[in-house]
Amino acid sequence: MGRRDDLIERYASDLREKCGVDPDMGLLRKVTIGCGPSIYNADASTVAATQQHELDTVRTGFLIKKLGLPDGPELNAAIDAVIEQYGRSERNKYRAVVYYLLVRHFGKEAVYS
Repeated sequence: MGRRDDLIERYASDLREKCGVDPDMGLLRKVTIGCGPSIYNADASTVAATQQHELDTVRTGFLIKKLGLPDGPELNAAIDAVIEQYGRSERNKYRAVVYYLLVRHFGKEAVYS
């Protein structure tokens, strides 16, 4: 297996064990590929849930630009719900896992079809 495949398996494990979700591996692969080279960078591959600028990046860069959602309070509420599901005390919240959960939350799987 390649490095990306190893990371996808790690993300799937997090979804199962920490989030209680049985992942759609095809969608998880597409979301991971959509993250680009950031998955290979230790800092960029995670979401710092305690830093507002990081949460703003998720909202504007992913939810609004990538998924095409209109800006509004429901975006912050969804990010908060996903962070809660992942576990606030969980140190490493992988970006691909957070994005996957947000895609499922908003039913935007078609963006990756």
